[in-house]
Amino acid sequence: MCAPGVVNRYLSRISGPLLDRIDIHIEVTPVGFDELTSRSRTSEKSEDVRQRVIQAREIQHRRYEGWEGVYSNAMLPSNKVKDVCEIQQAGQVLLKTAMQKLNLSARAYDRILKVSRTIADLAGSDEIKVEHLAEAIHYRSLDRENWGG
Repeated sequence: MCAPGVVNRYLSRISGPLLDRIDIHIEVTPVGFDELTSRSRTSEKSEDVRQRVIQAREIQHRRYEGWEGVYSNAMLPSNKVKDVCEIQQAGQVLLKTAMQKLNLSARAYDRILKVSRTIADLAGSDEIKVEHLAEAIHYRSLDRENWGG
């Protein structure tokens, strides 16, 4: 456990452009003993997760068949993001709000769309829904002010 000042000092050493190049930012907090030992604790089985990942990778393989150098959403060039990662009006409003409140860059915008496309693929959805977009935005936690403290 580090004091908030120590965490903030460390994070200030990481430049914004470097953080922009990381697709998923997640703050991991310690899990309490009671939660670890709870019998009511349920989690998804690793084999189930593995199958969803395999299916999502197959979806992406088919989507990018014939695209040179592209085999996953992460590899998608910026000029093709809007074509592959179409979002509905409600999603556009959500993303615009997040962009303004979190002061996100154009690079972060592209990364959020790519991650939301991947989340939709993992869910077996042909379209990017608002919940997929919200989850992708949530994964930009290092873009938020006062992260880690």
